[in-house]
Amino acid sequence: MLRIFLRRFTKALLWFAGGSVVLVLIFRVVPPPGTTLMVERKIESWIDGEPIDLQRTWKPWDEISDDLKVAVIAGEDQKFPEHWGFDFGAIQKALAHNELGGTIRGASTLSQQVSKNLFLWSGRSWLRKGLEAWFTGLIEVLWPKQRILEVYLNSVEWDEGVFGAEAAARHHFGVSAKGLSRQQSSLLAAVLPNPRVWSASHPTNYVARRAGWIRQQMSQLGGDSYLVGINDSRRAPWSQ
Repeated sequence: MLRIFLRRFTKALLWFAGGSVVLVLIFRVVPPPGTTLMVERKIESWIDGEPIDLQRTWKPWDEISDDLKVAVIAGEDQKFPEHWGFDFGAIQKALAHNELGGTIRGASTLSQQVSKNLFLWSGRSWLRKGLEAWFTGLIEVLWPKQRILEVYLNSVEWDEGVFGAEAAARHHFGVSAKGLSRQQSSLLAAVLPNPRVWSASHPTNYVARRAGWIRQQMSQLGGDSYLVGINDSRRAPWSQ
């Protein structure tokens, strides 16, 4: 019985591994129709008795403001062009901070956030963390950095039921994702740690200060020229 169980378990793992690789390869070229986070938000709204209409319009890389791209990197993951999905220095700092108690600090890279929002459910279980590491590794190997950031900007939540840069730009500022200014982009990046509580269009003093800090970081990173490093030469040949 144990041998049969192990054989079936191994077969199931191989099917899962192969299927996830195929899915990630498909989403390298095909815009994901949605994310598991979007499904969660929809189900939550039904349970709460207040159904919401999800807002999301996919926009390709060239139709998203360069300022927003740099602002998100500046605010969320400044080592994005360099790492392979995990910022171990930030993880160590977060663990040390969390041991002191009080607020919980995260250390997820943009790549980890893409894998979590696109493929997985919310939560902090070891199973979910393991799957997050698996999908993060896959997208880092099989996608170029530009694709990871493109999917992130089209999938991240920017208000209740508002997903992606285009919907966020329309919802908060009445402009397209391409038309976002430097200040608007920094405000959108500033609320990403808690987009369902903070508002980019009605920022608190804290959000306004954080947006100002992000603009400073954008300048220090080199502004739009920083995006040249997104498609760096160290990627594997099949991810170019």
